[in-house]
Amino acid sequence: MEGLADGPHVLAVTQQPSLLLPEVDRRWTFTVDTQPPELELAPVEVAVGDEPLAVSGRTTKRATVTINGEPAPTDAAGTFTARVNGSQAESIRARATDPVGNVASVQTATAWVPSRSDVEQINGVHMSIWGWSSSQLREPVLAMAEQGRINTVQLDLKAEGGRIGYDSDVALANEIGADLQAWDLTQAVEQLHARGVRVVGRIVAFRDPVLAKHAWQQGRRDMVVQRPRGTMYTGSYSGFTSFAHRDVRQYLFALAEEAVRAGVDDILWDYVRRPDGPVEEYHFGLDQDTTPKEAVVEFLAEADDVISRYGASHGASVYGIAATRPTQIAQDIPAMARHLDYVSPMVYYSHWGPGEYGVSDPNTEPYAITRRSLQDFIDAVDGRRARVVPWLQDFQLEGPHGEPQVRAQLRAVADAGVDEWIMWDPSVTYTTSAYDPRW
Repeated sequence: MEGLADGPHVLAVTQQPSLLLPEVDRRWTFTVDTQPPELELAPVEVAVGDEPLAVSGRTTKRATVTINGEPAPTDAAGTFTARVNGSQAESIRARATDPVGNVASVQTATAWVPSRSDVEQINGVHMSIWGWSSSQLREPVLAMAEQGRINTVQLDLKAEGGRIGYDSDVALANEIGADLQAWDLTQAVEQLHARGVRVVGRIVAFRDPVLAKHAWQQGRRDMVVQRPRGTMYTGSYSGFTSFAHRDVRQYLFALAEEAVRAGVDDILWDYVRRPDGPVEEYHFGLDQDTTPKEAVVEFLAEADDVISRYGASHGASVYGIAATRPTQIAQDIPAMARHLDYVSPMVYYSHWGPGEYGVSDPNTEPYAITRRSLQDFIDAVDGRRARVVPWLQDFQLEGPHGEPQVRAQLRAVADAGVDEWIMWDPSVTYTTSAYDPRW
């Protein structure tokens, strides 16, 4: 009976009567069913460490289901739920068998990360590549976390010079000699998570003299921001890569993905912008109809797709002037805020000129300039996805700096209705007494 179509069939047997046998007329009705059962898996969450991962779905009624070889009970409607050990959940294999033996199978890859912090509110300090590798600088920051003064460490993954602090497996990073191998990323994340600290991984995006020089030498000049006459832009940054180039973006996405797979909780992009100065002084390799600020937004939208797969967040560091002067460095805050979890304006009081926001001398009035400049960013993200997590200043540039100035900035942030912040000190030495224990 091979080759019968699916559906009902009748088998009839007829025999005419004879001297030895009576007349026989028999009929059997049967159904051919070779169709596999339905089998659907609900979207699978990120697997974290050994924590059980819930897997659910639906199949045909009366079918039996296994998940990674283990039985998954079904209810009368065919829905099922199972729990899989997180470290064994990088691939989910579901198999359904109906009552007549037809089989359906589905396999899906999942994102697995070794650990995640459960800290939701960012209150942290910056930690440079070499700061983390130095116990003299690292231990005081860890002590701040243990004392409840901070709950987050912003750890540089790729810094302004284009160098990567940890031992990266990204092929291009090794090809161009960007990998410093100063410390192990997975171990650093484990050490911070063990203390209940959120890890924000900072990636300096397009300010990248290492990649820019390598690309230029290899004849890949379209990867580099150029002057109108076709020379490589260096300026004060020693090289800037093109935010529109596919290979540049893929390099940054690979670094971000490597970081969040290691358990980094957030990616904080920096230098997601063009070099400052008149736009006509540069050639960016953009389509004729695309502006620099639109290209930056496109980059962040693509980055969001990569990072969100791993249950991580991402933010962008932006200039303090970007809220009111978006074309000056190609940072359109309302547009960027649609694709980010937070915007981090650098509202350092020492970086404002006299008279900004009606403050005659911002360098001696940290409360006033911080409070007033921050409000523009609060307004700019209103109604959009991103929240505001400002960069504040714990270093001296001009004028006085110490505990009163740090506290003035923290008070200004709180008075603006913002409860998150990241402190910057390039030397990674913080005014510990200015941070009250809170956690």
